[in-house]
Amino acid sequence: MNAKLQRWQLFLRLLVTAAVMTLIWRAYGWGLEFGLSVLVFWAHAPFMAVSFAALRWVNRKEPPSWGALIRAWWTELLALDMVFAWQQPFAHARWPDTSPPYSGRFRPLLLLHGYTCNRGLWNSWLRGLSASGVPVRALTMEPAFGSIDEYAQSIEHAVSEFEQRYPGVEPLVVAHSMGGLAVRAWYRKQGREGRVARILTLGTPHAGTLLARLGRGRNGQEMRRHSKWLAELAAQESPAVAAEMDCYYSRCDQIVCPVESARLPGARSIEIESTGHLGLVFHPQIQQDVWRLLQLEPESGPALAA
Repeated sequence: MNAKLQRWQLFLRLLVTAAVMTLIWRAYGWGLEFGLSVLVFWAHAPFMAVSFAALRWVNRKEPPSWGALIRAWWTELLALDMVFAWQQPFAHARWPDTSPPYSGRFRPLLLLHGYTCNRGLWNSWLRGLSASGVPVRALTMEPAFGSIDEYAQSIEHAVSEFEQRYPGVEPLVVAHSMGGLAVRAWYRKQGREGRVARILTLGTPHAGTLLARLGRGRNGQEMRRHSKWLAELAAQESPAVAAEMDCYYSRCDQIVCPVESARLPGARSIEIESTGHLGLVFHPQIQQDVWRLLQLEPESGPALAA
C-alpha cells in the first residue's frame, strides 16, 4: 500500500513538471523551459530550506548552527529522492529478509520504518547485511494510516520467529521515526525485559512532534505533541523499555521537533550532528554502532553499506 501511494505521488510530480515544460516551451522555447521544469520538479527544496531554517527558532534552547543546517538540508534532499522516488515505490522488495543458519556470529536484526514509509527504506542496509550473513527482518507496517497500536502484532510475529529459529539469542531492533513508537507499543502489549538485546531509535518522536499536525490518519494524530495516545503510552509502559533503548537524535531534524521530543527519559541519548530526519538512516556512526551490536563476538569486518 505504501509503495503504491508513493508511485502515485511520483507520477503526479512528473505530470505537473511535464505540464509546466509544455507551457513554457510553447511560450519561450527550450532554454527557459528546462530551467523552470527543474525548479518545478524540485519545488520541495526551498520549502525544505525554510523548515530547516525554522529549527533555529524551534530548537532555540539548543540551536543548530547555520552551517550544520545547510549540510543537513543538502544531504536530506539527496536522501529524499533516493528513498521516496526509487527505493520505496519501486524497489521495496528487491532485498528479501534473510534467515541464514545460526553460526554464532551475529544476533538477528529487526528493522522498522517510519510514517508513510515501507521496508525499502532499509535497502542499503539489507544489501550489506545479506552479504554478511546477518539474520534480518525488515517490516512494512500496515495499514499506512492506522493506529500505531496495530503494528504491534507484526513486530511480535517477527520477534517470535527469531526466538524460534535462533533460541537464546536476543534480536537487535532498529527503528526509524514512528517505528520507535511502534516498538514501544509492542513492548507495552507483549514485550518484556530480555526479549530484545537493545532498541535503537533514530529520530523517533517519543514526546510527539509539531509536524504531526499536518499528518493524516490515526497514527498522525497519535504523534502530535501532548496527544492522549502518547500520554497513555508513557503512563502504562514498563521502565525496562527505556533502560534497553538508545535514542539517536539531531538538532537538524526537520520532522521531529522540538529536539527534546526525540529523547526518551531514562534512555541513553546520542546526538548526531548536521543530519536531517532521513539522513539518520544513512549516517556512518549509527551504522557502525549497529554493526558492533550485531556481533556476538568482537571481530573486524565491513560496516553496513551506506
